[in-house]
Amino acid sequence: MNIYGNTIFIPGATSGIGLALALRLQAAGNKVIIGGRRTDVLAELAADHGFGTVVIDTTDPDSVPAARDAVLERYPELNVLISMAGIMAPEDVHDGGFLARAERMVNTNINGPLRLMAAFIGQLQTREEAAIITVSSGLAHTPLMSTPTYNGTKAFIHRFTETIRLQLADTPVQVIELVPPAVQTELMPGGSVNERYLPLDDFADEVMALLETQPDAREILVDAVKFLRFAETEGRYADAVAAVNPAVPAGEPG
Repeated sequence: MNIYGNTIFIPGATSGIGLALALRLQAAGNKVIIGGRRTDVLAELAADHGFGTVVIDTTDPDSVPAARDAVLERYPELNVLISMAGIMAPEDVHDGGFLARAERMVNTNINGPLRLMAAFIGQLQTREEAAIITVSSGLAHTPLMSTPTYNGTKAFIHRFTETIRLQLADTPVQVIELVPPAVQTELMPGGSVNERYLPLDDFADEVMALLETQPDAREILVDAVKFLRFAETEGRYADAVAAVNPAVPAGEPG
């Protein structure tokens, strides 16, 4: 993926990692359209930063094709989709009360990206240089005990991304997986001030540097996520699980 000269749609870019990357991609010379549910937030970001904006709710099957039509009507040159929208919440599976929260995460973190893929893949295949960037997590590879469904949704995104890359090898569409570690955002309450997490600006700056220096990358891996990403393949999975989950003794991978 070239770091400049693209027209990029980022659903879920009204805060956190999505907004940080939208700002940097725009500054690098790309036209950036952000999507979200709240019209007041979109209007404020458009006024402050000059983004294009589109209302979209990826949990709503009717909203996604409507948003696609609105984007392509205004930006027929669109060539990059970054599927950023996602939610994370703790669960306790000791009783069935976790189910409603789990279903919300599946609808947002799995069904949302699938809807976006279905809506935009036709457009992307018409562009000479196109890319889909999915967003998984280090927790797809080393689980956090308190968020089982979130971990599972991100493991799905990882394997789905690996598979569509194979299917789309005969097209101009590059498939890239962004794999964040714990980053200082409000994905979970209090995360933006958690000193153990990677500062948001540091993460976004490193991602941009990797995109620029590795234009053929399949995965974007900042240094902080490699501990989780390669724990199993490097033979230290149990120790990594224990490090992420201090209540789990080393040697018991959970």
